[in-house]
Amino acid sequence: MSYPAEALALVREWLPDNDDPDRPQITLSTVTADGGADARTVLMSEFDEDGFYFHTDAHSRKAADIAANPLVAITVLWPGFTRQLVIRGAAEPAAPREVAAAYEKRSPYLQQLAWQNSVEFAQLPIDERRRAWASFTEAHPDGFRQPANWAGYLVRPFRLTFWTSNPDTASHRVEYVRDGEAWSVQHLAG
Repeated sequence: MSYPAEALALVREWLPDNDDPDRPQITLSTVTADGGADARTVLMSEFDEDGFYFHTDAHSRKAADIAANPLVAITVLWPGFTRQLVIRGAAEPAAPREVAAAYEKRSPYLQQLAWQNSVEFAQLPIDERRRAWASFTEAHPDGFRQPANWAGYLVRPFRLTFWTSNPDTASHRVEYVRDGEAWSVQHLAG
């Protein structure tokens, strides 16, 4: 179910266009297996009327958290703490076509990172990591195909909170909340 057109219009106003190579950094919060909270910074790959997409290693902690409990929160914070968008929703695997397209849009660095960002690689001393990185780059002069462990997720929102600061008055929140098939909007204190 799509979220309201008014909320999508705000998202389009606030976030860079999906074709902009400079993707927004977001904080992705998940629920851990023991019921705790975990958060990390990832890139938002894109958004559309269905929700918000991010990509990661299928063997990562965040992927395991989502497999056990798909409820997540995404926080986007603008520099200078002028705006904040908080998205609460349920994450689901993205369509294979979308996952492949997102990988193709990644920079060569991020494509290579998808191949080499592993526990084993992280345990190497820095000089060995640099040599292994350079060696991998040299072995793939034509680029990097998508690795099997590259995964994508679509977060379908059930709550979107748009917060704006204002130096001349109190900050303001507009919140869209889904209840079943219907959406409501409310204005809240900052």
